[in-house]
Amino acid sequence: MTELVLPDVLRERAVRPGDRRYPLLRSTYTRVAAPALILLPENAAEVAAALEVAHDSGLPLSVRSGGHGLSGRSSNDGGIVLDVSAIDGVEVIDDGARVIRVGAGARWANVAAALAPHGWAISSGDHGNVGVGGLATAGGIGWLARSYGLTIDHIRAVDVVLPDGRLVHADATHDPDLFWAMRGAGDGVGVALAFEIEATPLRAVGFGQVMVEADRDGKTLRRWSEYLAAAPRELTGNAMVFPDGTGFAAQFIAVVAGDDQDRVRDLIAPLAELGVRPLDVAAQLVPYPALVSTGHLHPNTGQQPATTTNALLPTLTDDSARALMDVAAAPGRTLLQLRALGGAINDVAPDATAYTHRHQQVLAVLTQFPPGGGAELDAAAALLTPYADGAYRNFESRPDGVSFEGAFPGATGERVRDLHRRYDPDGLLRRVAATGSAVEPAP
Repeated sequence: MTELVLPDVLRERAVRPGDRRYPLLRSTYTRVAAPALILLPENAAEVAAALEVAHDSGLPLSVRSGGHGLSGRSSNDGGIVLDVSAIDGVEVIDDGARVIRVGAGARWANVAAALAPHGWAISSGDHGNVGVGGLATAGGIGWLARSYGLTIDHIRAVDVVLPDGRLVHADATHDPDLFWAMRGAGDGVGVALAFEIEATPLRAVGFGQVMVEADRDGKTLRRWSEYLAAAPRELTGNAMVFPDGTGFAAQFIAVVAGDDQDRVRDLIAPLAELGVRPLDVAAQLVPYPALVSTGHLHPNTGQQPATTTNALLPTLTDDSARALMDVAAAPGRTLLQLRALGGAINDVAPDATAYTHRHQQVLAVLTQFPPGGGAELDAAAALLTPYADGAYRNFESRPDGVSFEGAFPGATGERVRDLHRRYDPDGLLRRVAATGSAVEPAP
């Protein structure tokens, strides 16, 4: 390939193979990649210049905020990576309204640490190394999801560089269509620079880990789903199911938004009674930043190869809970994780943002680790197909037309495609994904 000629403004921001920085910037958490060029802009003008270079090159383009990149799109082979990790500021812009301006390249551990002295928090995924931009343009299912809602539900404005280089400040009254798209489908309309997000007052949370024996027929999972769906919204819960000897175990992780020890105990203790028998129960009060610790921060070098997909589900039935246990029991040894939804997530109207899934109660995340891969994952996911009711973009490592339709069904998908064409008519942001799959159906 002929070496790309860069404008002066980007020459100090470019990393190519052979550069000492390249090994720490080339990959995602789950995949070793080999891009031809990595650009590290530090402001809007440099992002615009990087987009122009990418447009003129004709090469695949990945936009990365610096975090895990489970969506499969934040690096590529032979193309350009536009990495905004240097745009990582965190500042309070309205103390009374608790509005924070967060750079798209920040990671959530740093955001939580910056907010801790104020006694505030933003629900933001479940690991400190997750990047702000990737999560805050797709949804944001975090430790406080049932009490706070999605991260996008509290975004008040976004600064976006469009594919043609224009910088736009989008909110509910200024370019509302762009603002709508940036909250759930932002990766197809522009490059986010910064978000204005409303935080919630929160210093400490109750954190519980409960292990139970789980029955093969799914009754444990159904009871867990029903308990979370009916629980006060201070409680958010995750579950992981795995073989244990000749049977199965379920690990329930619970977060209670508040520091009332009696309340924490009252909400977490019933989880131990949902299985065949309790195996272990632990709970404690911790500062919110402990959940997304700065200790989580690390470079992403493909150190955890994995393939992931997901399905949104209503409150579990006997049949869908049994299907989940079939996934856990399948010979392909797919890791099954469940996340409780509902609560504040479902207070938001389905058409308020590009994330339209406002009635489901459970997100099932399926992951295969080597030597397993796509074939084993597809076989496991097929067991949930009869019960699936949508999908979440950030837990799909092979984005394609099918996953696009799951994330953006019906009229939502049509609006998303229309806005992608309006703001990115040349398809710069919709070039081939790292996996070689189309990221959405052709217009």
